[in-house]
Formats: sequence, structure tokens, C-alpha cells
Amino acid sequence: MKRISSDEVKKVAQLARLELNESEINQHAEQLEKILEYIKQLEKINTEDIPCTTRAIEVVNVLRKDEKKNYENSEEILDLAPSRENKFFKVPKIINE
Repeated sequence: MKRISSDEVKKVAQLARLELNESEINQHAEQLEKILEYIKQLEKINTEDIPCTTRAIEVVNVLRKDEKKNYENSEEILDLAPSRENKFFKVPKIINE
């Protein structure tokens, strides 16, 4: 039983701005059918006792803690800036008062 029509594939292709020939339309219809069949299989699985999650594995922040460090030669860094004023970087104003 075919649930995905060629018109539906054409509509999705149009929304995605894809140009498909008839062979590609039929191929995508078959692939979408297989995807829907797989989803039907997944719907049969009992997940009642499975907690909701957004990831399969736990993600851990591996960044180091920021630490303030004094740089001995600040003039060297300031000289690399396109513009500076005294001991500060000078940047274009972006907020109007």
C-alpha cells in the first residue's frame, strides 16, 4: 500500500527548491515509504520506563577554568591593534546615545 504520492514528493521538492525528474520522484517516494515503515516499527517499542533525553551520551564540558594572567609586554599586543588610545584598544562606536 503506497502512502506517499508523487504529488506529495513534488510538493516537498518544490518547498525545498529541488528540481526532480520522474525517476527521482519515484525513488524519493520509495525511500520515504521505507522511512515511514521504519517509524511504524519504532512506534511499537515500549519506551514507557525510558527517561526522556536529548543525547545518547552525556556531554561534559572539557574546557579549562578561565584564569586571569598579567601579560608583561602589553605594548606588544597593543601595537598589533588597528587603533588604540593610551593603554586600550580603540574600537568603532556601535551604540548611539
